Amino acid sequence: MKQAFGYFAMGLAGALIALGGHQLLSKGELATANSKVATPVQFVNLPNGSGGTTSTLDFTYAAEHTVNAVVHVTTETAVNIQDPFAQFFWGYRARQQQQLRQGGGSGVIVSGDGYIMTNNHVVEGADKIMVHLNDNRAYEGKVIGRDPSTDLALLKIDAEDLAIVPYGNSDAVRVGEWVLAVGNPMNLTSTVTAGIVSAKARNINLLQYDASRDVFPIESFIQTDAAVNPGNSGGALVNAQGELVGINTAIASNNGQYAGYSFAVPVNIVQKVAADLLEFGSVQRAYIGVSIRDMDQKLAEETKVGRIRGVYVNGITDGGSAQNAGMMAGDVIVKVGNIEVNNVTQLQEQVGKFRPGNKVPITAVRKGIEQVFNMTLRGKEGTTVARVEPRISTSGMLGAEFELPSAQELKALNLTNGVKVTSVNGGKFRSTGIREGFIIISIDQVPVKDPAQLEQMLAKKRGGVLVEGVYANGKRAYYGLGL
Repeated sequence: MKQAFGYFAMGLAGALIALGGHQLLSKGELATANSKVATPVQFVNLPNGSGGTTSTLDFTYAAEHTVNAVVHVTTETAVNIQDPFAQFFWGYRARQQQQLRQGGGSGVIVSGDGYIMTNNHVVEGADKIMVHLNDNRAYEGKVIGRDPSTDLALLKIDAEDLAIVPYGNSDAVRVGEWVLAVGNPMNLTSTVTAGIVSAKARNINLLQYDASRDVFPIESFIQTDAAVNPGNSGGALVNAQGELVGINTAIASNNGQYAGYSFAVPVNIVQKVAADLLEFGSVQRAYIGVSIRDMDQKLAEETKVGRIRGVYVNGITDGGSAQNAGMMAGDVIVKVGNIEVNNVTQLQEQVGKFRPGNKVPITAVRKGIEQVFNMTLRGKEGTTVARVEPRISTSGMLGAEFELPSAQELKALNLTNGVKVTSVNGGKFRSTGIREGFIIISIDQVPVKDPAQLEQMLAKKRGGVLVEGVYANGKRAYYGLGL
């Protein structure tokens, strides 16, 4: 009996051991399976310092303080569908054969009394400009000035106490910094998108050089991956504090829609252009008087700069700021003021912030040694004073501005008189085909001597008139202008 009980006890113990082992193995398998499913993950928010999970990266302040200061700009342009000479000979009936072309974009209110910055390509050639505020108010906009070299324009509306976007500092913008793009893409008003600064000082060859129109492109765009589409042009690029750091201008795309990259004019250029257009009626370009090129490995070794940096000076302009300050061909410019420059685009951006007459220290490397050259910058004509360009605007119907051509321009074209068309903002000049830079020699074979006389002559005319003139390349042209 005792022996039988012993066998029973041993069997029971073995069963218990087997059961326990099975349970342990089962738990191990379960844990292994769970570990495969529940991969260790965690939230990647920024800590708020209190043990919570709220991120400190918050764009609501910037968005709320920007949308009311970004406007929707709409334009109408009359396009003449008749040949200009047909318009001239057929008279009133032909002049009515026009169609309206509509366009638009965005704008940024930079002054509470109604000054707005936008892109030149948004308003160029427009006969009528309407500015729509975020609260649904609408005003007719007037072009104060345009700058094709930076693709910027300054508008004015008759309004007071408007919300504004305060200027930031584009020199302080860092690659990787978060920014917001605010505008009106595809007529979707007050749209906000976010992204990071992907690069700075981008030259994408967007703007075309045209000496006859004084267009000397300055491209030093801020590149972002914030979504921007047609209609965002002229809108705001702001930082997380709601400060304006750029004016959205272009996208890189094969189909015309957003494909990952957008480009904005830096606000330091925007601010300077706005101030110049308001004060002088034109942008005051300053030059240091050098021809330049980007550095490469070979030049870095020859100039002993130590590494590939700066901008190589190919040549020096006689009588220019650089020559007067002692700079020489072969020097490598590395700083403008206290801002480092490592390519031609960056140098143009920094110099573009100054006016003729401004004194700026330029740091350059010569034979491995840094030297500071204190320069007084000069304008295109070699002067150190700002040039106020007196322009007489015709009626809105004609949509053009004029000035006397320089003596050098007249001499180069073998002319003794003429009036230069400096701006074509729409109206009959635009629809007739007259372009900026055209020098009007005569109206109905009567010589034109100055803008005032030209305006008086056109005001007295009725019906068709014959406009004769010449472009900067020497090409003579004739236009039939219906009045």
